[in-house]
Amino acid sequence: MLVPPPLSLYIHIPWCVQKCPYCDFNSHALKADIPELDYIDALIDDLDTDLAKYDLASQGRALHSIFIGGGTPSLISAPEIGRLLEAVKLRIPFSDDIEITMEANPGTVEAGRFNAYREVGVNRISIGIQSFQDDKLQRLGRIHGSREAITAAGLAQEAGLDSFNIDLMHGLPDQSIDDALSDLKQAIALEPPHLSWYQLTIEPNTLFYSKPPVLPDDDDLWEIFEQGHQMLAQAGYVQYEISGYSKPGRQCRHNLNYWRFGDYLGIGCGAHGKLSFADGTITRTVKVKHPRGYLNPAKPYLDQEIQVPASERPFEFFMNRFRLLEACPKHDYVERTGLPLSSIEGPINWALEQNYLEDKGDQWQITEHGKLFLNDLLAAFVDEENE
Repeated sequence: MLVPPPLSLYIHIPWCVQKCPYCDFNSHALKADIPELDYIDALIDDLDTDLAKYDLASQGRALHSIFIGGGTPSLISAPEIGRLLEAVKLRIPFSDDIEITMEANPGTVEAGRFNAYREVGVNRISIGIQSFQDDKLQRLGRIHGSREAITAAGLAQEAGLDSFNIDLMHGLPDQSIDDALSDLKQAIALEPPHLSWYQLTIEPNTLFYSKPPVLPDDDDLWEIFEQGHQMLAQAGYVQYEISGYSKPGRQCRHNLNYWRFGDYLGIGCGAHGKLSFADGTITRTVKVKHPRGYLNPAKPYLDQEIQVPASERPFEFFMNRFRLLEACPKHDYVERTGLPLSSIEGPINWALEQNYLEDKGDQWQITEHGKLFLNDLLAAFVDEENE
C-alpha cells in the first residue's frame, strides 16, 4: 500500500548574472533588472494553484524542507525571500525542525547579506564556490574570485545559520591532481558542515559541449577522488551519497528526501515536482520553463503532468535510492511505490547473485562492487516493455 512520504518544496529562481559554460540548469543571464516583485507574486500563485489542484491542504502534510535553487537565488532581496517564505508558511504548516536552504553565489553576496536571509527564515546556505583558483574560476565563467569565495564562506560561518554547504568541483579544464587537492584542502579549512564535491561533466546544450575543453584523464580523476576521499574522511566528513559529504548528522535533509523517493512540490520556472497519493497515484509535474511564459498571466504555470505507471516505479525508486550509501529498508519500497516486494523478486535475486547487493534481513545494502557497476544494477529494474 502506498503511504505518502515526507513532503518538501523546491523553489526555482531562474536568473544569473551570466551563464556559465558548463551549466545545463534552467538559468537565464540577466538582461535587465529582475522583476522580483512580480516573480514572488507568481510563485505564491503557482503554489496556490498546486495546493488547490492536488487538494494538499486537506491532507494535513507538513513541509519537511524547502530548497530555493537556481539560477542565483541570492540575486533576490532578503525582504522578498521573507515575503515568499511567510506566504508558504501561511499555506502549508512547517515541521518543527524544517530545513530551509538557499543557494548563493559568492559574487552576489556582500557583508551582512547572510544575516538578512537568516532573519527572514533561511537556516541553511549553499555557496557555489566551485574552485579557489582564479584562473579556474575564469575558465568556468564564474563572476567571483578566490578571495570572494573565502569571504562568503566566512560570512556563512559567522551568520549563525543551522548549517551551510560549499559546492566544489574537480576534474576542471587543465586541472592537475595538486590543483584539485589544493582546492579541497582550502574548502576543508573553512569547516563547512556539508561539502558537495563533484566531478565536472560536460552536458549537452552547454558551451563546453560545443567547444570541449581539455579535462584530466581517467587515471588522474581516479587519483583525485582516492586522495580527496581520504582527506575528507580524515577531516571528519562522512560520504553519505555519491557527491555529498557532511559532518555526522549534518546531511542535507532536502536532498535525502529526494533520494529516498520522497515527495516535493516544485514552483517556479521549469521546476519539477513529485507527489504521491493514498489512492496509489504518483504524479510528476514540470512547470513552464522560460520566465516570459511563466510570468504571462494568460498561461498556466503547469507545462507537464505525468502519472508514473507501476511498471516504471521500481527503476525510479532505485535510481534515486542507490545514489545514497545507506542501507535501504525494504518497507520503503513497498510504502513509496505501492508495489509488493514480489514485483522485484527477479532483479533483486540477480543483483544478490552478482554481489551488487547484500540482503541484511529487512534492508538491502549496495556493496562496494555494486557501486562500480551501478548502471548495470539499475538496468535490472527497467521494465523491458517500456524500453
